[in-house]
Amino acid sequence: MPIHLLPDHLINQIAAGEVVERPASVLKEVLENAMDAGSTAVEVQLEQGGVRRIRVADDGCGIPKEELPLALERHATSKIASLDDLEHVGTMGFRGEALAAIAAVSRMSITSRFDGAPHAWRIDADPRELSPAALNHGTVVDVADLYFNTPARRKFLKSEGTEFAHCDDVFRRLALARPDVALQLSHNGRVSLRLPSGRREARVRALLGDDFLNAARLVEAEAGPLRLTGYASLPAYSRSSRDAQFFYVNGRFVRDKLVTHAIREAYADILHGSRHPAYVLFLELDPYGVDVNVHPAKIEVRFRDSRAVHQFVYHALKRTLAASGAGGLADDATRPEPAAPTAEAPLASRQAPYFPPPQQGRLAMEPASRAYFDFAASARPEPAAQAGFTPTTFAPRAGAPAPAPAMPAGDLAPPLGYALAQLHGVYILAQNEAGLILVDMHAAHERILYERLKTLLDGTPGVQRLLIPAVFGVGAKDMATAEEHAELLERMGFEIAPAGPAELAVRSVPALLAAAPVGELVRSLLAELRDYPATEVVTARRNELLATMACHGAVRANRSLTLPEMNALLREMEATERADQCNHGRPTWTALTMADLDKLFLRGR
Repeated sequence: MPIHLLPDHLINQIAAGEVVERPASVLKEVLENAMDAGSTAVEVQLEQGGVRRIRVADDGCGIPKEELPLALERHATSKIASLDDLEHVGTMGFRGEALAAIAAVSRMSITSRFDGAPHAWRIDADPRELSPAALNHGTVVDVADLYFNTPARRKFLKSEGTEFAHCDDVFRRLALARPDVALQLSHNGRVSLRLPSGRREARVRALLGDDFLNAARLVEAEAGPLRLTGYASLPAYSRSSRDAQFFYVNGRFVRDKLVTHAIREAYADILHGSRHPAYVLFLELDPYGVDVNVHPAKIEVRFRDSRAVHQFVYHALKRTLAASGAGGLADDATRPEPAAPTAEAPLASRQAPYFPPPQQGRLAMEPASRAYFDFAASARPEPAAQAGFTPTTFAPRAGAPAPAPAMPAGDLAPPLGYALAQLHGVYILAQNEAGLILVDMHAAHERILYERLKTLLDGTPGVQRLLIPAVFGVGAKDMATAEEHAELLERMGFEIAPAGPAELAVRSVPALLAAAPVGELVRSLLAELRDYPATEVVTARRNELLATMACHGAVRANRSLTLPEMNALLREMEATERADQCNHGRPTWTALTMADLDKLFLRGR
């Protein structure tokens, strides 16, 4: 065939193959135009998942009568006029292709009333004739019978429920980006979502639920021209899919491999396995620093300084997730008003003064000496002192760690409070200003050990020699692995030597793991060395290895702890990064406020 120009209608249908993938694509383009028009309220009506009809009505600035025919032409836009505008584009749309492509594969009409015009005007895509119309203000875009003239494309559409689900996703993405705009979504005459304008927190709560917001950290970071805000969930709210991941660049929802990698790396130390984090994050930067003209659907972007963006997002999220959530308890806690004396408790007051016993400065990581137990015993207040809640001062023995002074009257308790008791040898119960704190002592100690091991492995770890070597049986593979990696094991603090044809003797271990079950710990370590190259174990799999060591070295269930030991563990948690989760992503503590406890017992009802 000779070279010839394609007719405009065919060109538009070809462009529709890129821009209009399904009804959700149409909704995205029209909604973005409504946002660019300065709308404060937008109403979306769908029929049959958007295949039968998509109607979007906004209260924006409207389109003048003389520009309505241009709106349906290819590469006609009010957003940009030069290359400089393209490089600094700040609007959602700018390509000038969407309306022409949609009109080529549907029966579309636009009704608009420009600000100050006496009445509205309507234009149909076919034929393109103007006619007066009734409309108070704004613009109404009506798209009916999508792909009616291209039946081959229509056959690729899914069921009505599936297409509506995709439209709902697009609606939610844009709603999260613009909490200042009131939005309503209807399907087949029934209202599906109604979102009033308001603050971002209220919009996130409405779309992602209280569970997400209660398990999320507020992200606020700024460095030069880069600013990151939003919410990132803790590992306890992790998901099996990526359905709760929303990332925006200058208000535009994007999927970017660079950003996804940075976020995944920030979660790498607290989220394991096949789980995915949930987040709603907004990155703001100079429009010149990002190229949005990469993909027809504008869902992909390219950063001019990609490394700076990656490092900024990674460090901002890592700092946010590393901070202990316990620090916010004291700020958020509101002390309940003292209850008026009643017949049930005429002399009791809910806010009775609480003076905790003195606590040891650090939780012992190896078998405690006799001096430690003497100090722990002396730190317990006398029964009479407990009954009157009066602080007592103790003089520690020579060489014993000095106890911290008792909390003076009127001072606030630390964020995680002070230990009250141990429950079934598994949980620590503590009281703080807000109410009750429950701590999984194994998970909490596991995180503390893990963070310390990471620090010590970079230097020379302290070594604890065993008075009696630990001897245990191993297979031929473990024996060969121990001999092959003897030097590496020694650098890590393990002195291991053969004690027989099928036995190994451990004569020293890292000091932090002195109380761990030696046989179980060494077997796990040898399995790591056997399955992976040594260089990978100490580099790529370093954290997984340390997590295994910390898990074996942490205090186990059914081990009885004294009050000073429990209080020391709480203070260590407050000072340790990422102490809100163990190495496997499980939460280490939870809080029950006085209001939560009142609900359980129906107090005040």
